[in-house]
Amino acid sequence: MKLERELMRGAGPTAVLKLLSKHEMYGYELVEALSKQTDGVLAMGQSTLYPMLYNLEAKDLIEANWRSAANGRDRKYYSLTGKGKKKLKADMEAWARLNEAMVSIGVLKGAPA
Repeated sequence: MKLERELMRGAGPTAVLKLLSKHEMYGYELVEALSKQTDGVLAMGQSTLYPMLYNLEAKDLIEANWRSAANGRDRKYYSLTGKGKKKLKADMEAWARLNEAMVSIGVLKGAPA
């Protein structure tokens, strides 16, 4: 099940920031991780991911550096900035509040009967 466009707009950037908080990654690596780690729920193609990355970079939430990979190919690796870490923390708190609210009204598991 993929998320509707509006939900993805909110979840996608936070998911990317969270993945990058673990270690730097290049674009295709992010595409694969989003699909695999979310069982396809946050799966997105490169045509969706790259504009998101450019937007996050323009907001100074991530930064990019070109490096040669082990196979000799140049790859653009993305990592969080200090501003990105603060944004991720705020976003995670907001998602936690949303989750609690959805549980309280019975939309998510753990809800009162």
